[in-house]
Amino acid sequence: MPNETPGARPQDAAGQQTPAARQAAAVDLLEAVRHELAAVTLPLALPGADTARQDIRQALAQLDDYILPRYRSLDAPLLAVVGGSTGAGKSTLVNGLVGHPVTRAGAIRPTTRQPILLHHPVDAEWFEDQRVLPSLSRIRGTVVADPLPAHQAGPTPDAAAITSLVLAADPAVPQGIALLDAPDVDSISDDNRRLAGQLLAAADLWIFVTTANRYADAVPWRLLLDAASRDIMVAVVLDRVPPAAEEEVSTDLRAMLTREGLGSARLFVVPEVPLDAMGMLPADAVAPLQGWLRTLAADAAGRAAIARRTLNGTVKALSGRVEAVAGAVSAQHHAAGLLAKDATGAYDDAVARILDATRDGALLRGEVLARWQDFVGTGEFFRVMEQNIGRLRDRMGAFFRGEPAPAVRVEAAIETGLQAVILDEAANAAEDADQRWRSDPAGRQLLGTDDLSGTSDGFADAIAAEIRAWQGGLMELIRTEGQGKRTQARWLSFGINGLGAALMIVVFSMTAGLTGLEIGVAGGTAVVGQRVLEAVFGEDAVRRLAKTARDDLQARCQRLLQAEQRRFLDRLDDPDPVPPTALTAHAAALGRLAAAA
Repeated sequence: MPNETPGARPQDAAGQQTPAARQAAAVDLLEAVRHELAAVTLPLALPGADTARQDIRQALAQLDDYILPRYRSLDAPLLAVVGGSTGAGKSTLVNGLVGHPVTRAGAIRPTTRQPILLHHPVDAEWFEDQRVLPSLSRIRGTVVADPLPAHQAGPTPDAAAITSLVLAADPAVPQGIALLDAPDVDSISDDNRRLAGQLLAAADLWIFVTTANRYADAVPWRLLLDAASRDIMVAVVLDRVPPAAEEEVSTDLRAMLTREGLGSARLFVVPEVPLDAMGMLPADAVAPLQGWLRTLAADAAGRAAIARRTLNGTVKALSGRVEAVAGAVSAQHHAAGLLAKDATGAYDDAVARILDATRDGALLRGEVLARWQDFVGTGEFFRVMEQNIGRLRDRMGAFFRGEPAPAVRVEAAIETGLQAVILDEAANAAEDADQRWRSDPAGRQLLGTDDLSGTSDGFADAIAAEIRAWQGGLMELIRTEGQGKRTQARWLSFGINGLGAALMIVVFSMTAGLTGLEIGVAGGTAVVGQRVLEAVFGEDAVRRLAKTARDDLQARCQRLLQAEQRRFLDRLDDPDPVPPTALTAHAAALGRLAAAA
């Protein structure tokens, strides 16, 4: 026995896939398409999104109700759905086709509420399970020997939405074709209209019933044009036609069908004739249509050809729908990307402004400057240090052994000033992002009535905690750098907070990378911090410490504002888990499937 590749489809002697293998491959493709369409949500309020959602609902329903069942059971009986306008005489026509009343007919509208599927008893197995129309439960009906008059026949459902399908086995229905009496396509009931569309989408064959004075109505023609796009076989029944008008009306209708791509549709004319006491048409009035259906039923090859023609046309139409959905998903991804860019851009700009404020000397004004000057001493101290900078190292010990104002006051002032800058810029970013989103319909929908134009609750406390953590990190940097420097051990022991404050001052006065000080801003006081640090650690070490401290501050600011921007980005989530490229590929595969058949 030859080896087979796992998962490979069986092939014939010529190396081609067998019909069964092709059928199985088609079912696999259709199931994959169904799975991915069901995962599409289109959450953003974009133009065309409602239409795309409707396309998805209709595509899923047609896959479940018709395409997948038919591909899985290519030899199943044809399902002929009898549909049409209100009062067109559908139920009366169905009764005439089987020769006795089985469906409800009358003057009260809507008449047909619960769909009735008539089939030959031998074909019962094809319809009793959920193979077709799986969303409708089954109710087994019975055709009695002494039927009720037409106006009393059939079930009388309540006004609730229809959730079931009545099955009735009748030997008068030819084996190989089932008849389904559908509600009016233009019913006053929304549920009836939706159900009619669902049933017609599940048909192999349409028997479309209209009248001499309603055949040009818009609603039926929309469905007929849909039939043309699916290449479905359609039989049009022109009902209740006065004999004198038959030629004129039928000629006009035939011309309309031809113009709209339905020139191959069979046209049957039922003359306007009185009904008998049971509400039945004369047998000869429906004989042409009845004979045509029996001929189709007797021709197995012809039935298969009709089923495949409708199936291929439906798959081709599905390909177009999936392609349209792919476009809608792509638009969602693009719109979500723009909204995300608006939010992240607003907060990235805020981070940049915060960093600018921490390096141009702006934070060395006001309270920070005052506390630093209190800490390092009077103006006389600076004059002495400037006059004899060479003796700085000798003076450092005395300076730190003295009792200047506590360095923690400098830290507290820095914390307060830096917190105010971050809080202000975060509020500006929130307002900017909120305005950008509200200028976009999709953004407005995502925000709804929520106001995100300010900072979140507790954000000020989060900033303070992050600044204190940054300051603590600076102290640890200084401790680590001072290890092994025995000559500075005493300075580090008594002046760790002072050295930390000096490092913060250096960080906040940098204007050009790691060099240069905004001397004018603080009247020269920032020089002290740099001189102190260089005296203890050396110039290179000060550069390294300052860079590490600045990088840490930048990372903490970014984390703070990224947490804030999540308020916007979390509303986006993933617009759709299915990439548009996957749907486009499926649409192309469906097109090839239809073309190959």
